[in-house]
Amino acid sequence: MPDLDLIPVLDRLDLLADPVAAALKAWPHAGDVRVMEIDPELADTAVMSEAYGTAMEQSVNCVVISGKRSGVERIAACLVRADTRADVNTVVKKLLDVRKCSFHPMDRAVEETSMEYGGITPIGLPAEWRILVDPRAVEVDEAIIGSGVRRSKLFLPGRLLAELPGAEVIEGLAG
Repeated sequence: MPDLDLIPVLDRLDLLADPVAAALKAWPHAGDVRVMEIDPELADTAVMSEAYGTAMEQSVNCVVISGKRSGVERIAACLVRADTRADVNTVVKKLLDVRKCSFHPMDRAVEETSMEYGGITPIGLPAEWRILVDPRAVEVDEAIIGSGVRRSKLFLPGRLLAELPGAEVIEGLAG
């Protein structure tokens, strides 16, 4: 990995969205998380990887999916490596037990998470949302995820993604 300016996350909570900072303060693994300030224009995964010399396989995207069953909305955040895609129409649909699911509307995802679009992260999500994790994301030595804002990224051992409150590691989540 290139020489990046990584700082212990608890030393720079100002670089995070409020719910992310609050969740990290309470998370026993926060000492293993580092943060890097980036240009917000470079926050999208492919652009960030090229600009900062990180591998796409290191980046773990948080994709918010929703669907309804009997008028009840069901929401899940799917964590998949950036070089894969969540199997929304088969695996996620079955796990949510809905007839049809799709990407959660961007404006609602931003409002409901209190995070910026392009920075939504599994840390600090609403407690009622499921967190579905592809095993390949857990296997990443140093995973790069959002921080809740576009001006920084979090770096943590991929194995810790399985330690997030409510995380479910799902075989076949991504293809």
